[in-house]
Amino acid sequence: MILIVGLGNPGRKYAKTRHNIGFRVIDALKDEISDKNVILLKPDIFMNNSGKAVKKELKYSKLNTQDLIVIHDDIDLPFGTIRVSKDSSSAGHKGVQSIIDELKTKDFTRIRIGIKPSYEVDTTEFVLNKFSKEEEKQLKEIIKKAAETIQTAVFDSCS
Repeated sequence: MILIVGLGNPGRKYAKTRHNIGFRVIDALKDEISDKNVILLKPDIFMNNSGKAVKKELKYSKLNTQDLIVIHDDIDLPFGTIRVSKDSSSAGHKGVQSIIDELKTKDFTRIRIGIKPSYEVDTTEFVLNKFSKEEEKQLKEIIKKAAETIQTAVFDSCS
C-alpha cells in the first residue's frame, strides 16, 4: 500500500494558489488511480502542520515512511519542472519540514513541482498568491506530467 499526500492549505481562499499545487495533483490523481492499494490524502490542516496529518494517516494505515509520496511546490525549481527526490532535506519548505519533524526521518519520496518566478519576490507572499493567467494555461499539462510521474513511482514501488 502507498500513501500519496498533496500539500496545500485548506479553504477556498487558497484553492488556486501556488502553494496548493500538491492538492491539485491529488485531484487529478483521483480520476486516474483507482487502485485500492493507494491512499490519496489532502490534509485538512494548514501546510505548516502537515506532518501531524501525515503521521496520523501512516499510523492508521499501518504504513512505513518508505510507503509515502509527498507532492509539493518548490520555489527553487523553474516553473513547471518536476523532480523526484528521496531522503532529502526540506530545503526550507515548511510543510515538508513539518513532515520530517513529525516522522523524525527524511526517508520518504517527494515529487517537487517548480514554481520559481523569473523575477525577485517575497517568497511567503508569492506562494500564497494565485498563478498568473499564463501559468494557469500551462498547469493542466504540468499537473498531467506530475500525475504520470507519480503513477510510474507507484508502479515501480509495487513491483
